Amino acid sequence: MFQMIKDRVASEHEIDAATCEEIRRMFTDEVTSLHLLALLLTADQMKAEQCFVGGLEDCVQGNTGFSTWARAWAVRTIIKNAVEMISPASAQSGTQTTSPIHGSESGISAVIASITELEPLERFAFVISVLEGYPVSDCATLLHCSADDVVDARSRALEAVTATGDSYITAITFAKACSAPRSLSMARAR
Repeated sequence: MFQMIKDRVASEHEIDAATCEEIRRMFTDEVTSLHLLALLLTADQMKAEQCFVGGLEDCVQGNTGFSTWARAWAVRTIIKNAVEMISPASAQSGTQTTSPIHGSESGISAVIASITELEPLERFAFVISVLEGYPVSDCATLLHCSADDVVDARSRALEAVTATGDSYITAITFAKACSAPRSLSMARAR
């Protein structure tokens, strides 16, 4: 009798596991936002590509759990790969470890340039906590530093981003634009 109840509960609550193909499809659908995440973190086109491809490989080879969490898993994997590549908490202040990304310096391009020109810890703290919305405690864990370090770095980053001549609203708009594909893909899944 207990086995029958267990079987019934299990069939009613089947786990929606993310398959390898679902992971690949999600990376394909979200290529722009996930690559931009990698680019903003690494501030280097080649490293961003390595980080993106490594994130895809890690997600395909790993156990992603529920398919509804596949994007969150991908984001976290890209963040972890970028942290491993750049080591933002141990980077020397005042030294640029990568070439900044340059483009036309207006609007969103200026915000992207101002982010990629930040010191590594500031850049990571800003991207992870502001743009991706991670709590400070999670940022500190991922970055191997204290929560105070994250808060200080994020504050410096916000000042630098707003000093581009564009308003803080531009940075908020940018953050929302980065998260827009997430909403669209979730709507498609329904």
